Amino acid sequence: MAQYQFQTEVSQLLHLIIHSLYSNREIFLRELVSNASDALDKLKYLTVADDKYKSIVFEPRIDISFDSTAKTITIADNGIGMNEADLQESLGTIARSGTKAFLEQLSADAKRDSNLIGQFGVGFYSAFMIADKIEVISRKAGEDAAWKWTSAGQDSYDIEAAARDTQGTTVILYLSEEGTEYANRWSIEDIVKRYSNHVAFPIYLTYDEKKYDDKGKEKGSERKCDRINVGTAIWRRSKTELKPEDYNEFYKQISHDSDDPLFYVHTKAEGTLEYDTLFYIPKKAPFDMYQVDYKPGVKLYVKRVFITDDDKELMPTWLRFVKGVIDSEDLPLNVSREILQQNKILMNIKNASVKKLLSEFKALSEDPSEEGKEKWSTFVSQYNRPLKEGLYQDWGNRDALQDLVRFKTTHTPPNPPTSGGENGSSNNTTPLPLAGGAGGGPWTSFKDYVSRMKSDQKFIYYISGGDEQTLRSSPLLEAYRAKEIEVLIMDDDIDDLVMPMVGRYSTKDGDNTKDYELKAVNRAGADEELGEKKDKAAEKEAKPIVEKIKKALGDKVKDVKLSRRLHDSPSCIVADENDPSMQMAQMMKAMGQFGEMPDIKPILEINGEHSIVTALKDCEDEAHIADVAGVLLDQALLVEGIKLKDPADFVKRLNRLIG
Repeated sequence: MAQYQFQTEVSQLLHLIIHSLYSNREIFLRELVSNASDALDKLKYLTVADDKYKSIVFEPRIDISFDSTAKTITIADNGIGMNEADLQESLGTIARSGTKAFLEQLSADAKRDSNLIGQFGVGFYSAFMIADKIEVISRKAGEDAAWKWTSAGQDSYDIEAAARDTQGTTVILYLSEEGTEYANRWSIEDIVKRYSNHVAFPIYLTYDEKKYDDKGKEKGSERKCDRINVGTAIWRRSKTELKPEDYNEFYKQISHDSDDPLFYVHTKAEGTLEYDTLFYIPKKAPFDMYQVDYKPGVKLYVKRVFITDDDKELMPTWLRFVKGVIDSEDLPLNVSREILQQNKILMNIKNASVKKLLSEFKALSEDPSEEGKEKWSTFVSQYNRPLKEGLYQDWGNRDALQDLVRFKTTHTPPNPPTSGGENGSSNNTTPLPLAGGAGGGPWTSFKDYVSRMKSDQKFIYYISGGDEQTLRSSPLLEAYRAKEIEVLIMDDDIDDLVMPMVGRYSTKDGDNTKDYELKAVNRAGADEELGEKKDKAAEKEAKPIVEKIKKALGDKVKDVKLSRRLHDSPSCIVADENDPSMQMAQMMKAMGQFGEMPDIKPILEINGEHSIVTALKDCEDEAHIADVAGVLLDQALLVEGIKLKDPADFVKRLNRLIG
């Protein structure tokens, strides 16, 4: 027998499970049945696609039994099985980086926390909520040796040689006092029917049924083995024979989510291509949606044989939040991952599925019912950002995506604070009211922005490059507010990248198409469309001041200009038409994208009528001019949310000016 130490994250998780998570303990069985089903899926595929395994006699099944006297529950399968190395890798370590995030998110809300376990790929450990000790006996398909893994859920586990007649895995739970309530036929059958009824393999429960004579006196018992799940591939069944609860049960099985999905899309295609798809949109964005190593949510089957659930080619990256199943009749069973990435059949299924999902999203956005408005509001609050990614990545569906993305705007109040996570993810499920299609409020669409444009307005204006509050406070908006021109507030970190690529929005009225160019107000030249005529006299009068500031700032700026967009503020910064914004430059530099490229320099615009600026007209003190110029630049940077390179220098200059 060899003893091993758990990985640190596993020890942390086990401690929390054993000492903190006591609500909804019944999910342990859902997780163990799900693991058994995955093992059966893997072996089923190998027996039809790999000659090495075709000789195995394989009748897939999951068996559950219990012993109320010995206080045990046993879950066994005849799937792929594990060898010694697999046991160490699967049950001793946690490979997914998202598990650390899971541990950090755990709170005192034990019911919610226990429901999250399966989503983070650590469902096996939920069994320690009801067991003092667990034994796992497993034999890998194609190998003769079997191994036993044993742990009491402390800091270590043991692995030793064992015996098992066939390939597969047996999990024996030695129940704690809290777990004994599950060691009976009715509890096990109820849990399986609620969580695992649509597992594609038969689940059998073995139990002793008591026998009574005609006077009601117990006369013995009979050992019985009954199938307790439906076991039909739900996506192959007709939509007319399925109820919403059937769809919801299956979703919870494949997603390990405790909530019902936001909505689902079930499609059966017949004709040139034959395939079935069942897609779900979760109410909450997947926890790993913004991680590089996110786990795809779509499983691929061929003729009901599981092929893979780890192929990121099954759905475009921007639809990585979708959960569900694709089952094709036309792909070969021995299709490899490399072939999948170039397979025309799968590409056609993928393209058709994307268009189907987009049409469903559009239908939801136009649903006038209160339920529809609420669902659409939740959808946008969770998935607006990945839809914007689609604008950048998916040129073929750009028009459809342009009608779906939503934006904040200067014509509506700010959004209330949310509990949004890093990079735009959010665990806040309170639906946000939407302008343009559902609910009214602080979100709008391109279509509705265009409907509100002034009669002489030619462009769609937007401001990007910071958080919402900073953008709303930007001096760059002063002239637009004065003229009551609406400006879209784009505070997602990808807006600076996406919107210049999008370039324009088109509307159609019958056979007529009208294009509206998107204009960033924080770009040099954007003020030319404001209708402000150049005041030659003012330019001439301000020229000496501009030259003084330009000389004082030197190579800190690309240029200094008299502004036509400022009303109240003394200065602002804009980016040259050919340069990235300052915020984008900072983000790219932090990601190591700019390498040794020189810093992007802003263009400083000054308000020729502001008292701070006009005071420089007759000033010849170069040190004072340098201080004023430096403060004008630094405060313009600060207002745009840009970190100063030398805050101490800014403070010294400011102190000298007010001293």
